[in-house]
Amino acid sequence: MATVELTVENFEQVLNDSEVLFIDFWASWCGPCRAFAPTYEKVSEQYPDVTFGKIDTENQQQLAGMFGIRSIPTVAIFREQIQLFRQPGALPEEALVSLVDQTLGLDMDEVRAKIAEAEAEAEQAAGNPEA
Repeated sequence: MATVELTVENFEQVLNDSEVLFIDFWASWCGPCRAFAPTYEKVSEQYPDVTFGKIDTENQQQLAGMFGIRSIPTVAIFREQIQLFRQPGALPEEALVSLVDQTLGLDMDEVRAKIAEAEAEAEQAAGNPEA
């Protein structure tokens, strides 16, 4: 699957329609972004069941701001609408492939349980400052 241009208008729909969504935050003036683009595109073609999106931080400043993007390129990963990963820096092909494989191999029931546990601990700590 070719990469999908993500915009304010289509972001929510693409996120909701994608079991797994990788996002490359980039800008045309960014040398490392331009160097990473062929790798990102090549890996996207190896995984037709994974959605690979790109957000041009210059044209989609609202989305970049929503994610607090301060450095580009940045890669973010969602599975079942849960953000699992976000890291600035261009990745070598092997690292990107490894991230895709790890994401596909995750037990999402376990991930959701850990999120619920962390939220419960945060609520307890907020309700009891001595906890």
